[in-house]
Amino acid sequence: MPNELTTLVDELLNEQRSLTAVERFSQHHDRNGHATKEKIYSALMPARSPVAGEQYAFQVDLDSCSGCKACVAGCHSLNGLDENETWREVGLLISVGDDVRSLTSKTGTKESLLTSAPTGLQQTITTACHHCVDPGCLNGCPVKAYDKDPVTGIVRHLDDQCIGCQYCVMKCPYEVPQYSAKRGIVRKCDMCANRLAVGEAPACAQACPNEAIKITLVETNVVKMNFRATLPALNSQPSTINSFLPSSPLPSITIPTTRYKSSKPMPANLLAGDHAEVKPEHAHLPLVFMLVLTQLAVGVSVAAVFVGPAKWLSLVAALVGALAINIASLHLGKPLKAWRAFLGWRKSWFSREVIVFGGFVPLAATSAAAFWFAQIAPFQKPLAIATAVTGLLGVFCSAMIYADTHREFWRASQSLGKFFGTTLLLGAATTLVVTRAVSLPLIAMMLAGVAIKLAVEQRIFRELVSEDSVTLTALNKTARLLAGQLGVVARLRIAFGILGGVVLPVLLLVNPSGGWLAPAALALCVAGELLERFLFFTAVATVKMPGGVVA
Repeated sequence: MPNELTTLVDELLNEQRSLTAVERFSQHHDRNGHATKEKIYSALMPARSPVAGEQYAFQVDLDSCSGCKACVAGCHSLNGLDENETWREVGLLISVGDDVRSLTSKTGTKESLLTSAPTGLQQTITTACHHCVDPGCLNGCPVKAYDKDPVTGIVRHLDDQCIGCQYCVMKCPYEVPQYSAKRGIVRKCDMCANRLAVGEAPACAQACPNEAIKITLVETNVVKMNFRATLPALNSQPSTINSFLPSSPLPSITIPTTRYKSSKPMPANLLAGDHAEVKPEHAHLPLVFMLVLTQLAVGVSVAAVFVGPAKWLSLVAALVGALAINIASLHLGKPLKAWRAFLGWRKSWFSREVIVFGGFVPLAATSAAAFWFAQIAPFQKPLAIATAVTGLLGVFCSAMIYADTHREFWRASQSLGKFFGTTLLLGAATTLVVTRAVSLPLIAMMLAGVAIKLAVEQRIFRELVSEDSVTLTALNKTARLLAGQLGVVARLRIAFGILGGVVLPVLLLVNPSGGWLAPAALALCVAGELLERFLFFTAVATVKMPGGVVA
């Protein structure tokens, strides 16, 4: 019979009948039975277990990754994750132009990038926990709820130990741990350790129709040497050479072990699909109040050493400090387990903060009690000094908690300046109210504190770039947030700071009989510092693993 004439509709119908890669993979397994499956799955695993100096690691073949997200579905299904919980993500790297870009090194010389990408190039990326050699989540956890297996190198989260403080979420540059409000804890990928123990590949590797994900062995010393040979600046441009993966966090922070392989050179000027996304982060309101109140209490405790009468100042420091600690417990998913937060003191700044402020409040209370109990009255001055020193150490620990996350907006110079500035400002403002005396030195400290703080905070707007800019650093995004979505809060913070820290104190000098001026100044200063701390959390931006394209 002669061939029948086919129409465009017939061709489209035939095309719709073609199977996807996932469907072909499924039918292949169904036709060939378990023996074939076992053969395929065994190819996804190394031939032997790790020996000393080695560990398991994910290996991703970028040439085979189609972005189908079968790995995401397989991980979600086989691990029984919640509806909005994902332990594996699929992102995208895209080119920003066909020009060869350059970067300036620390010595001021120009260095060309590895290669440039032609316009329109894109690469899908599948990512999960990198089971780092020096994991930030483990180092930062205050209750030792993480464990790195000495044999396999897998970083596991111990759900029964977790108190839900979420510090590991901040410490991990790859945003791997995810907080579950329903459970009050975080959870993360464990490389399907129970499957590996019986020689079976993880769920994501089994689900991938193109065998793009495998388990391999890496030498930890080699990985460490490769990623910590050089330490580029944290605020590097997105096109800066990254020996791990373009447009991803610096591998020198935690030493990730995942290996991304491709037969083609990886262009260095690729950007994440969601690179232009600028959105506020979580506010962590209990932490906002805890930080401001602890710093107020510490400022008052310092004043109690130099300003008399110190009786009520010491009492205010104890009461406000105790209130701050109780408010902090609202941030925890499992507050009844908070007593264990000292366990990670060797590595975790969070544990150190808990220990120091745990000593600050009893010291402040004892210092105040010395004014009522003759037995300890002779020790009041030493107790006041010990309280102030402990409190200042606690403020230092609070600042280092955030500086240790390697987020540029939270770098040590910024966090220390803001936290100690709040201590100075609110300590002076509260002392004015408690002592009911118009003190020129205290007012001068308020003026200096506000002026310095606002000047430092406004420096971020030097990072503001045009909305048409293709490449953005973390600080560029923070500046955009403060000028745009968070602009109203930022302007209110400035207004409250100027009114409470400058205008009303000056009026108090002019009119010392104005009894309402000092309390009003304190209220406005506290409100301004709360807004500043709210912006501290919501305006921070991070370099993370590539995500999908956003509008």
